[in-house]
Amino acid sequence: MTEVADQGRQAGAPPDGRYAAAARLRRAYAAIPGGSRVRLAKSTSNLFRFRDAGGPGLVTLDVSAFSRVLEVDPPARAAVVGGMTTYEDLVDATLPHGLMPLVVPQLKTITLGGAVSGLGIESTSLRNGLPHESVREMVILTGDARVITAAPGTEHEALYRGFPNSYGTLGYALWLTIDLEPVAPYVHLRHFRFGGVAEAMAAVEEIASDGSYRGHRADFVDGTIFSAEEVYLSVGAQSTVAPWRSDYTGQRIYYQSVRGPAEDFLTIRDYLWRWDTDWFWCSRPFGVQHPVVRALWPRRYRRSDVYRRLVALDRRYGLTRRLGERRGAAPSEAVIQDVEIPVGRAAEFHRFFAATVGMSPVWLCPLRLRSARPWPLYPLQPGQVYVNFGFWGNVRLPPGAADGHFNRQIEDKVTELGGHKGLYSTSYYSRDEFWRLYNGPAYSELKREYDADGRLADLYDKCVGGT
Repeated sequence: MTEVADQGRQAGAPPDGRYAAAARLRRAYAAIPGGSRVRLAKSTSNLFRFRDAGGPGLVTLDVSAFSRVLEVDPPARAAVVGGMTTYEDLVDATLPHGLMPLVVPQLKTITLGGAVSGLGIESTSLRNGLPHESVREMVILTGDARVITAAPGTEHEALYRGFPNSYGTLGYALWLTIDLEPVAPYVHLRHFRFGGVAEAMAAVEEIASDGSYRGHRADFVDGTIFSAEEVYLSVGAQSTVAPWRSDYTGQRIYYQSVRGPAEDFLTIRDYLWRWDTDWFWCSRPFGVQHPVVRALWPRRYRRSDVYRRLVALDRRYGLTRRLGERRGAAPSEAVIQDVEIPVGRAAEFHRFFAATVGMSPVWLCPLRLRSARPWPLYPLQPGQVYVNFGFWGNVRLPPGAADGHFNRQIEDKVTELGGHKGLYSTSYYSRDEFWRLYNGPAYSELKREYDADGRLADLYDKCVGGT
């Protein structure tokens, strides 16, 4: 009998069916033949490690029972949320109570379980850290077919701390209890321009110290690099009033607005999803930013998940690649990464990136751990301010270069500067290097404890090998 099954038999169990659903899922998982590949049945994904849709030995688990908000508790400033719940649905459930999750990743279809097991970030991360740091406890289906509760101060605390950055290779979060914080109905934005990345990083350090910049409270802060000489920090303060409200779900495009005017107001919901409408700036290849196309493209399809499906179709059928070959264009490499660099080395990283890759715009997002302890599988240092650089696009390869040419250089530079790289996209590390960077000993211990038979993929094989 599992721990959660025992809880479900007790009087007073919540009437939402979560325990019964967990028991059914555990039985279904335990019945899967050994050696099978296991995936969760998901209609969307925000990973950029594209894999075959099916194949022999692949079994999908129906986790639809865990795709909703189970409870919002305003007095406790907490919510109980299914691991497959999207942040769009989560925010829709909490905002009517004047509450929001401490960190809301920037794309609507990112799930809570995905942000916790695969990391997430947004403009509250300088104040509130990363999404997993606001998790009070989580119920996990482990690789060895147990359903357990992992939380600080419990026998499964090691799994609680080792679950972030495990990408479903130790188990799956069925539901999680998370912290919420009060939020005002509007965000008052000010966009500050800097003549270089070093100047912007000095401002980030000031914000980290003071919680404000030039008298403007920094409840939210992120940035955009258009060139080495044109850098913006967008600093947002919660507000109960809004003299005007901008709308970037229609003809206007949010990232273009960063360049001016210098002041703006958004509803809190529109602020949280300001990047989703155009997938930051990545909707450009689909023509959606052209005024005529935009007017004809239905608003309900101006979403990151729609664009991501289009990319997946292109990858599957090689449409862009074949068209480029017919035109005689040089082959290109997908450079889709998010990396965290210590703030004192961030300007150096961008000088390298601009000279080597040359992609723009680039997203900036400062962060600092909320916890006083590092998280084993993604060991950022407590107290250290980092800056996330996000860059997503394709870069033409130089003659004779093979795929991985740019990404491997980025990986080396990130390591040299004491940074870390997220694993949601392609990686090229050797096995030894990977485990040195992502705490192989700690991972091996967790794997032995919670998936000794290796029923779930190994983290290296999943994130580098693409299994």
